[in-house]
Amino acid sequence: MVRTENDSAVNGGCPMAGRSAAEPASRPQGAWPPGPRVWLTGWGLLHQMSGDPLGQFRRWHAQFGDLVHLHIRPQHLVLVMHPSLARELLVNHHDQLTRWERARSVFAQMHGNSVLVAEGEDWKRKRKALNPAFSPAAVQSLLPSMAAVTQEALQRWPKANAGEQRWPVEEELTALTMDVIARVMFSCAMGEESRQAQHDLRVITEAANREFYIPSRFFPSWLPSQMRKRQAIGQLNAFIDKHIEARLRVADSEWPDDLLARLLHLHRSAPDAWPISAVHEECTTAFQAGHETVASTLTWWTWCMASNPHWQERIAQEVRSILPDARSLEGLKDESQWQSLLSAMPLLGASIQESMRLYPAAPMLMSRVNQQPIALGGYVFPAGTQFMIPLHVGQKDERWFAQPEAFNPERFLSSDGEASELSRAPRGAWMAFGTGPRVCLGQHLATAEMSLVAALLLQRWRLTAPEGMRAPVPLLHVTLRPQKPQKPLELSISARD
Repeated sequence: MVRTENDSAVNGGCPMAGRSAAEPASRPQGAWPPGPRVWLTGWGLLHQMSGDPLGQFRRWHAQFGDLVHLHIRPQHLVLVMHPSLARELLVNHHDQLTRWERARSVFAQMHGNSVLVAEGEDWKRKRKALNPAFSPAAVQSLLPSMAAVTQEALQRWPKANAGEQRWPVEEELTALTMDVIARVMFSCAMGEESRQAQHDLRVITEAANREFYIPSRFFPSWLPSQMRKRQAIGQLNAFIDKHIEARLRVADSEWPDDLLARLLHLHRSAPDAWPISAVHEECTTAFQAGHETVASTLTWWTWCMASNPHWQERIAQEVRSILPDARSLEGLKDESQWQSLLSAMPLLGASIQESMRLYPAAPMLMSRVNQQPIALGGYVFPAGTQFMIPLHVGQKDERWFAQPEAFNPERFLSSDGEASELSRAPRGAWMAFGTGPRVCLGQHLATAEMSLVAALLLQRWRLTAPEGMRAPVPLLHVTLRPQKPQKPLELSISARD
């Protein structure tokens, strides 16, 4: 890795180590960090990023360092790949930043002006209204129903006497997480609608990913080439509208305590601030974001389990010491008992964190643009600079993680009074949910759901990689999924004794 003259083993290469953000920058006004050479427009860099963005960012990091300048005319982009600098940007400079307008426009095609897309005071108002529905206490109350949904799904997997079978874990886990979020939002199961919704969301995310790298305006939605995306968005909108309309036909007193009811109460109490269109937008965002990132993480976690049988058996032993069989959950009535149960399985939780380190569901945070000059890493960046934050680079940095490509959950656990590897790294070295005021709204829900599904899966099933199977290739289509040359990821599963 290229390092500056100020870098050292002590500061881990961080150009801001020991410097207060208020101190003057060390580079001359107008200077930019190093970066790849560009010709004419620099649009060729977009082509390099579109083919393999995750690999390309790591190659630039190795060549140029923790801050990399990309001049894609007329825009100046800066890759921020040191954890301390990323945290400083997202926390200290939050009020000076907005998210990249192009990304917001792409997402707005499906999400409207939901909390995912909104900015400024509008975002603050929406976030404040939604926070209670995703608080730790609210999530804790959902654990019994999430466990019931998970058990129902796992019972539909191959019978115990069927022996080892190939099983489409990616499809099944996506259907399961979609069912969980449908129960949380609408108090009902997805049923046959799950497969169609999976297809529609895949079409939309693939289209969105392509549009990030087109250096021009979007193609009009009425063009024949946009028909698949247009139909997919229309079908998902109809799915959301169906649930809203059905709920509005029922008396308020009969509404279940779910996310849709909370949104409709906001609408009833402040119809100008929360019109039905806003309820629809938040439902759309919660539905997609609430299952997609969890499904992605659990899919990669199953691969980590299958490809690391030693770790899988250790974690399964921990799980089965707490949950020996399916009947273990029958006596859990109090919500706090469920939370205590998950806390009693630290290795399981660490295995999920480690899979998120290797395969973060959202390896790229939505880019930020500064509205006024800011100092970062010794540079003063003019207003209008676009900052890109590739989380996966820091999470696989050998300065913070020994053998960074290896699966090792103990990185996240302290032992014999010794601090964990993660705690010795700079803050932000693991940032799978983001950080700062825009930290993932659903992080508590996602963490609880992933832990519960993973525990119940290992309680019942053993996962193995079919003979001769190569490691899946990560592919970024908004979220990180295994590349699908033919079909979604399949693993061999067999029942535990």
